[in-house]
Amino acid sequence: MSESARQGYSPAYAAAHGRFSVIPAAYVFLLDHGRVLLQLRAGTGYYDGWWGASAAGHVEAGESVLDGLVREAAEEIGVVIAPGSLAPLTTMHRTGSSAAVDQRVDFFFACREWTGEPTLLEPKAEELRWFDLDDLPDDVVHHERFVLDGMVAGNLRAITAFGF
Repeated sequence: MSESARQGYSPAYAAAHGRFSVIPAAYVFLLDHGRVLLQLRAGTGYYDGWWGASAAGHVEAGESVLDGLVREAAEEIGVVIAPGSLAPLTTMHRTGSSAAVDQRVDFFFACREWTGEPTLLEPKAEELRWFDLDDLPDDVVHHERFVLDGMVAGNLRAITAFGF
């Protein structure tokens, strides 16, 4: 299909049907010889004091999920990831409540190749630490732990739902 043939929804349609929003986010777990790099969340107001993905964040408007994740990894932990090094784990439709802000689609990836030494670059985390995949801390963010456990067990489905 040519680019000129692509269409978007009209402003009138968006106004009439825009009552539901899904917020896209992308997560990457850096993996190295049976270990995963996690960051200890801090100062965000959401799961502070819990361990989370190596890097993660919202996908910005006009940005692909792959470009968003490559950007987040560079901004948060200073590593360069080639999009081809991202191995899809699952796409998760997630909710925490019926509030619009809690309607999420999360794209999870594993990565075993990157350039640079992972280093905390933003104040929303206190620590980066490698953990053995078979000895994860108890306080890993719930939906992220679901993905890690499924990955380790080998039973993670391509499409998952969490919180419904």
